[in-house]
Amino acid sequence: MTDYPVRIPFETRWRDNDQYGHVNNVVYYEAMDTAVNAWMIRHAGLDPAGGGPIALVVASNCRYLAPASFPEPLEVGVSVGRLGTTSVTWALGILRAAGGVPHGAVPGVSSDGSDASGETIATGEFVHVFVDAATRRPVPVPAGVREAFAAYGMLDRA
Repeated sequence: MTDYPVRIPFETRWRDNDQYGHVNNVVYYEAMDTAVNAWMIRHAGLDPAGGGPIALVVASNCRYLAPASFPEPLEVGVSVGRLGTTSVTWALGILRAAGGVPHGAVPGVSSDGSDASGETIATGEFVHVFVDAATRRPVPVPAGVREAFAAYGMLDRA
């Protein structure tokens, strides 16, 4: 739990499965991007339409560890890997949610027979640079965002 102090549910959808019968890689990026932005809007005061600072992705990566498939419920684990003056590197994980059915397995049981909920099936990073919405020039990470990171225990890795 300390690796990801924030967990955000992500429901897989019928369209997320590809020809290989598992959730396509682009869906993992979508889940991570959605989780991070939803958290910042709900808990850190980010207002993308309000004319203040916005956060732009300048780099991202994802490492796939195990497959998932619809209708498996997942969670996005969110933490801060590095906090700079104008940027944040998010440390992210895609995890099996409680009651999930791992790809090709018995409900709630991993390949070794143990409970599969909480299993990390992908890890990733997003680098956000905060910029002025009008000029697109870098600005310091807003104080409200920094305060929210601390309040949610997200700076343990940073």
